Formats: sequence, C-alpha cells, structure tokens
Amino acid sequence: MKKVLAAAVCVVLAGCSNEPAKPAPSPSAPAGGGAATGAPVGGQFSAGRSTPVADPVYPQYGNPQLDVLHYGLELAWKPDTRTLTGTATLDLRAADDLREVRLDFSGAYQIDGLTLGGATVTGSVAGSKLTVAAALHRDEQQALVVKYHGTPATVAMPSHRPDVEPLGLTVTGDGALWTMQEPFGASTWYPANDQPSDKALYDIAVTVPDGWTAIAGGTPKGHDGNVFKYASTVPVATYLTTLAVGKYTQETLAGPGGVPLTVWYRPGADDKALPYLRKSPQYVDWLAARFGPYPFDSGGVVMVPSESGMETQQMITMGLPDYGSDANFTSGFDADLLHEYAHQWFGDAVTTSNWNDLWLNEGWAEYAQFLYEYERDHQTMDSWEAWARTTDAGLRKRLGPPGKPRADSFAESNVYICPALMLHQIHKKLGDAAFFALAKDWVQQQRGTAQDRAAFIAFVNKHTGQDFTQLINAWLDSPTTPK
Repeated sequence: MKKVLAAAVCVVLAGCSNEPAKPAPSPSAPAGGGAATGAPVGGQFSAGRSTPVADPVYPQYGNPQLDVLHYGLELAWKPDTRTLTGTATLDLRAADDLREVRLDFSGAYQIDGLTLGGATVTGSVAGSKLTVAAALHRDEQQALVVKYHGTPATVAMPSHRPDVEPLGLTVTGDGALWTMQEPFGASTWYPANDQPSDKALYDIAVTVPDGWTAIAGGTPKGHDGNVFKYASTVPVATYLTTLAVGKYTQETLAGPGGVPLTVWYRPGADDKALPYLRKSPQYVDWLAARFGPYPFDSGGVVMVPSESGMETQQMITMGLPDYGSDANFTSGFDADLLHEYAHQWFGDAVTTSNWNDLWLNEGWAEYAQFLYEYERDHQTMDSWEAWARTTDAGLRKRLGPPGKPRADSFAESNVYICPALMLHQIHKKLGDAAFFALAKDWVQQQRGTAQDRAAFIAFVNKHTGQDFTQLINAWLDSPTTPK
C-alpha cells in the first residue's frame, strides 16, 4: 500500500523482476469452482491450502478454523440499477471440527441460495458475518455455493492517514466500480475468509454492459462477449484481490523475459500517469535484478479514482493523488509505482500472516523504494539514513514501534520507515552480495506462503550464519530508535 508521510515529501507504494518465474502449475477451474463442475474438491485446489491463524489486530475478521482453497466468482454488474449479482463457489477445508460455517460477508446483499456439497442449506447474514448451518469434520472438504445480489457498501478504514478512504467495493457517480481493501474489505463484494493467513486460488468471471470492461487480479483469460475472465493459480490473500469496472483503454507491454504487463487507464483522467505506466517493464527489471525473478506469469496496473495505491496481486490498483506540483508528481508517482511493483515480491509472493507483521510487507517495499530513489537522484544512503533516523524517532513517539501497530492506526508511517531502517542495518552488516542473496532467497523459497516475524528471524539467522534475533526484535519493539 502507498504510504503518505505527513509534513514530509514522502509517498510510498510496491513490486518487480527479471525473468518471469513459472509457478508450479495448479489446475485452474472455471469460475464457479470444482464442485460446480463435478470436479473433486480435494487435489485440484491443493495449492490453495493454508494454515489460517486468528489475527491479533483485527480478530473480528476471518475464521482460523476454516481454510478456503479456491474462490470461483461469477459476477454481473448493472450500473443503471447499481446491482451486483454473484454466484460464489468456495472450495472449503475445515481446519478444525466445525458446528457451523462462518465467513465474512457484507449485510448489503440478499442471499438468493445456499448449497454445501450440493445439498441445500440454511444460512443468514448478521452484521458482517455469513453463518451457514452445517457441520464439518476436521480436514473435510466441501464446496459452498452462495448466490446473492445487492448494492455494494464500503466499510471504514481504521487509520488516520491523510489519504484514508472507505474500504471495499466503491461505486462511482457514473456507475463504475473499483476496490482497495487492506486490511479488510474483500467481503464487501464476495463471501470471504477475510484475513491475510488464508491464501487461496481464484477464478473470476465478470459480466458488464456493452462498452464497459471488467479488470481483476490474476492472469487475464480473455473475454467472451461482455464476460471478462481472470485466474489466479498462485495463492492470493483476500486483501490482495481487486476488481474495477469502467470504460477503460488497454495497453500491453513486454516485461523482462516476455512476461506481459497490462496497463488499464481512463483516457483523459489518467493521461498524466501514462509515461510512468509505460515504464512498468523498467520497474520490473530493476527489481528483478535485486530481488530475483518476477514471481507471477503476468502483471500490470489499473488506474482508479483514488487518493492512494495498492499492491493488489498481479494487477496493481493505482490512484492519482495530489502531489502539490508537477515536480513532486514526477518524482512521487514514479517512486510510488516502483513501490507497488516491489510488493509483488514482498507482500504478494510472500504475505504477512497477521497484521502485527505488516512491517514485513511494507519495510521491504519501502527499502526497495528508497534504494531506487537514491540511485535515481544520485544521493547517498547515508543521507537517507540520517533523515530516516530523525523521522523514525518521531514516529515511534507518536505511533509506537512497528512490531505492534495500533488497531486504529493501520498502515501508518511507522510500519514503513522503521523496518526499512532495520533492513538497512542488516544490509550494512552483510554487504551487497549477501544482503541481496538473502532477499532473493526469502522470496523464492517462501513463494506462495504467509509468514511471520518468527519465520523471518529464523530464515535470516540460518541464511547468514549469524544471530540477528536481538537486532530485529530491537528495531521492531523499541519505543525509541535503536543505536
């Protein structure tokens, strides 16, 4: 996610790579899921298996007793009536014995039908929860089909950032759609286990009116008339999914190794961003040279009417904030887009398993951004560290240390600057060769998984043969800037 640092010329985003790493093939079912087509739920979606954990920051979202292996979403949008109609097929694995199936889902929708394992079941939506009256045994796998319709409604973002906007699926005045949903908000457009530790595979098909386009995360699978299709065969956390519907123009660029990078923009509204969107292959190449092959088989950016940006997987969601001047836009949007591309490695390929460890996503993307900026601007990292230490001290005093962020202060600058400084200390101790080898191996060896602080510390110590436990914990937990 883009960072806005109040009172400083500092805005942030994410992602990048050299040659596209071909993920291990995972069969991709048509939108609607395995059970809907008569295919077995089990091995077909085994790549979507996760070990969900209860989130310590937002425990009201997610169900750690449930593992969604695959989402098959068949959606239709009618802008004239502001109606979203959906059939969501969730291929589920019970992580524990369950007396009922409980998922996150917006009360803005009316349920039109529910089946589990092909049998009709009863359920209800109360608040932000869909509860289905059906028991499952531990490791039992079934397909839940939810049919619904309604007008999307957003939820509040728990943050004081200057670019705060409502989370989830947003309807614009002209009937277009767009979404950003970190840390939660996927459940504003489909029933979801809305927590970062439960990554799943996706197939998405969206029907739109004539002349409109639907854009989603994952790999484009073409369109059949007005039905646009996308598939994610690499696991995705719910907050990293995206959907945009509107009147878009498309350009496809060749990234490193031939990986296709598609940019979607609204003529007139997004013209200012076009020179940077067209630099996407350069961003990916710069990042891949330092952090290893781009981790997906496609990528790109979709522009939306937002004040922020989001590292949604394989299809970055970008807005056009007011940078204050043309000079600030030139440097700021360039760095922000690089930041969001960096997240494709740090946050998307490897995702934090809980929101206490948001630093694990943002610290890496922030550090990549500053390496890029100071190379671009011919500055020194010593000058950046002097500025960052002063900034870090103020952030820790105002917001606390990055390793335990406040629930009402999501994604504020302490989880960007402070861990980026920590990575800089590791970089200085290891030198370029060992540091970038560590970064590459962290992504490539953990790709497709959700990780936490303990896993990162264990990896760093094993990879380097040195004990960085005290250094990492001090930078994440200290109320003041470590010496």
